Amino acid sequence: MNDSSSKQVTSEQALNNGEIEDTIRLDPHIQEVIGKALRSHYDDILKLPIPDTMLVLLAELEAKERNKG
Repeated sequence: MNDSSSKQVTSEQALNNGEIEDTIRLDPHIQEVIGKALRSHYDDILKLPIPDTMLVLLAELEAKERNKG
């Protein structure tokens, strides 16, 4: 086995060690495009109705809270 290969550090290991953390950057324009797309996606999600199963669970939780106090 080659001794130098056992000492090589992968880019993932270097990232986890914080060695290349500051070198990974996105172009500001790309960041802006991603940000706008995410905001639009989240806005669409917020406009969706709450599923009936979630409403039932919330009602059950509220009833339990009322019975405690």
